[in-house]
Amino acid sequence: MSSPPTFLIDSDVFIAAKNAYYAFDICPGFWKGLLRAHRLGRAHSIDQVRSELLAGSKEEDLVQWVKKDLPGAFFAGSDAEAVSTAYTQVMLWVQRNAQFYDYAKAKFATGADGWLVAYSMVNGTVVVTNEQPSPESKGRISLPDVCVQFRVQYKGTFAMLRELAIEFGLNGLD
Repeated sequence: MSSPPTFLIDSDVFIAAKNAYYAFDICPGFWKGLLRAHRLGRAHSIDQVRSELLAGSKEEDLVQWVKKDLPGAFFAGSDAEAVSTAYTQVMLWVQRNAQFYDYAKAKFATGADGWLVAYSMVNGTVVVTNEQPSPESKGRISLPDVCVQFRVQYKGTFAMLRELAIEFGLNGLD
């Protein structure tokens, strides 16, 4: 029997959640569910994602949540030698791939996506992203496409929520 997957969450999951369906004031269960999943060892992210999230305004709900509510251990370090080696493989593939425009390569190099793939290559986690595959794209390198290239499993937010059995109640009305 295999153990349940551990999910590695991309910054776009947090950002889209707070901007839309799972805003802190209308769906606190989403955020509590992520904390519970982390306590159970089923969900976390990496330091590179933390940096992306903290780039927002200090007053933003998401920035405050990352600073005040998330335990430091939620964001694993990406500085292990094996992860750095895997990241080098990812970046070499990106840079050598003639399909992508130079500006797409440069943008990919400045974000956390390559680190998410590298971390998952080493640790066997499942990347969670809202991005969609775009294998023909030249102007954007999609996280799912890089996951496929390096045989890293990825899923969307809803699939993660289902697998983690996160439910949202109605605060005593249900």
